[in-house]
Amino acid sequence: MRVAVLSGKGGAGKTFVAVNLAAAAGKAVYVDCDVEEPNGRLFLRPQETETTSVTVPVPVFDQSLCDGCRKCVDFCHFNALFFAKNRPMILTDVCHGCGGCAYICPRKAVSETAREVGVVETGRHGDIQVITGVLHTGEASPVPVIRGALRMAASGKEFTVIDCPPGSSCSVMESISAADRCILVTEPTAFAFHNFKMVHQLASLLGKPCGVVINKAEGPYPPLEEYCAQAGLPVLASVPYSRQTAAACAEGIIASRTDAGLAKAFEGLLEQMGGAGR
Repeated sequence: MRVAVLSGKGGAGKTFVAVNLAAAAGKAVYVDCDVEEPNGRLFLRPQETETTSVTVPVPVFDQSLCDGCRKCVDFCHFNALFFAKNRPMILTDVCHGCGGCAYICPRKAVSETAREVGVVETGRHGDIQVITGVLHTGEASPVPVIRGALRMAASGKEFTVIDCPPGSSCSVMESISAADRCILVTEPTAFAFHNFKMVHQLASLLGKPCGVVINKAEGPYPPLEEYCAQAGLPVLASVPYSRQTAAACAEGIIASRTDAGLAKAFEGLLEQMGGAGR
């Protein structure tokens, strides 16, 4: 079972839910696909970590073979190539590494080299395998690192929690592509509700069954509750706002391990997700 945890905006509690769900399972795989700001490791603090490079192919042009036909430039749909000083040149940050320029070149003047865009860190927190994607600062696309992190995950026999990026961009779509179910985390506020509806639409377009966790709840929020009822979205858990929980999170503590009520809530959430438990 692969469960993707996502939210329409940052700060709603997505990593809080993902980390505590993995802790409730005990034996699990936690994959942090929020590669631009991976915070799960601040709580899980993996030991015996190893780092694997994530690279993308970029074209290299052999000027002794290139005759300036410009077919590669015309072919590139991403506008990563341009022609200057009688030779093709590349904007590496725009290149998608599709290999089309090498394929189309009639003189075989294009080869490829690897460029590192990030790393994947692996380690363990007890029985939890912790996999963290880290995108290098300044890189345009997080997708290659997300794919690298997901490849590092186990074959699918273990209960796997995927901590997705916030929002509803292509990086979120990539993160949930292999998930069996989605947990949508939201706050009971107008801003969070607006973004929650967008991320629900994305998960629905991909055919992913969804449930909702309302975090930092301080009472009823009718617009959210009515939307869930009309959309047939089950509310799996409602986590009340707590200063103690906020303080624990600020200190990098897995809150459900110090709060019996939270522990029970996440055990119930795990049971609904089909997790094996300890």
